[in-house]
Amino acid sequence: MKELTLSTLFAVFEEIFGKGLFWAMVGVALLVTVGYIYVLVRDRAVSWKKFLLAQMAMPFGAVGAVIFVQHMTHSAFSDLGGPVDVMVLALIAVVGAIGAAILTYTVQGLLGSRSV
Repeated sequence: MKELTLSTLFAVFEEIFGKGLFWAMVGVALLVTVGYIYVLVRDRAVSWKKFLLAQMAMPFGAVGAVIFVQHMTHSAFSDLGGPVDVMVLALIAVVGAIGAAILTYTVQGLLGSRSV
């Protein structure tokens, strides 16, 4: 692999997760993003109570993302080979944490009241 292109990344992710699951995850991520933007525009302000609860979901999202990726790749912590592997694992955890926070805030905004 001489170049890292978007199509190469798509091919790698489709190989890891399978075409159906990968594109379903992309679709869910897009739906949650649109819902998050809708809640922010509708409320015209960030609800700090919802934001705090969303932050409390972050550790669960981080752990869940790491476990999910390790399950899908059939690997374990003992398979980490060096610093780059640890950095990738940390990046997966960060993305999972942010995703959990956005999902939690969006669900609270769509199901709860509009009060700030």
